[in-house]
Amino acid sequence: MATHVITGAGSGIGAAVARRLHARGDDLVLHARDAGRAKQLAAGFPGARTLVGDLADPDKLSWAFSHQTLPDRVDSLLHIAGVIDLGPVGELTPKAWRHQLNVNLIAPAELTRHFLPQLRAARGHVIFVNSGSGLNAHAGWSAYAASKHGLKALADSLREEEHAGGVRVTSVYPGRTASPMQAKVHQQEGKEYDPGRWIDPESVATAILMALDLPGDAEVNDLTVRPGR
Repeated sequence: MATHVITGAGSGIGAAVARRLHARGDDLVLHARDAGRAKQLAAGFPGARTLVGDLADPDKLSWAFSHQTLPDRVDSLLHIAGVIDLGPVGELTPKAWRHQLNVNLIAPAELTRHFLPQLRAARGHVIFVNSGSGLNAHAGWSAYAASKHGLKALADSLREEEHAGGVRVTSVYPGRTASPMQAKVHQQEGKEYDPGRWIDPESVATAILMALDLPGDAEVNDLTVRPGR
């Protein structure tokens, strides 16, 4: 039975992935930003363990984890949590830049550092759920796109560093997906939100599980998922 550490399991793509893995009987370790959120996740996924730490403050993750029991075995680490705050370069504040870089880039690097010993021992898999913005940047998306471009660099470097030891690394680049984050994006863009126009999170989850379940003789490096409508 595989053990998966998942961030962002509370909604959207992360929740879809967690539901699928939970339904097939795998062990889940679900990251939560605080104790209240951890309690909600534990109730939603009976039998799952939780791990508390604020991704927005990656400097304190090591301290937070030192007061908790980390899993002895980790077969996959799935970075799915993310935040977004749109705005032109001329208006984005350092706070907005730091928040997105911390949650979307620095925290995944720090989590990966913590779990690399277990991943190496299990010849495990690290999956970074990136974004189309990790491949192309557009007006108003600078800070978010910068964090996601950085996440691609993190994944590419990690893959080269760990390939010889059998750790697989995959970047997934979903297009616009029907989720609470997408609703926020439309609000910031001043547009009406119609979830039926965008990718169902379950479809992205299917793509992620395909990469995760691929036999060990192969590795999906980069996977782009675009809306089919």
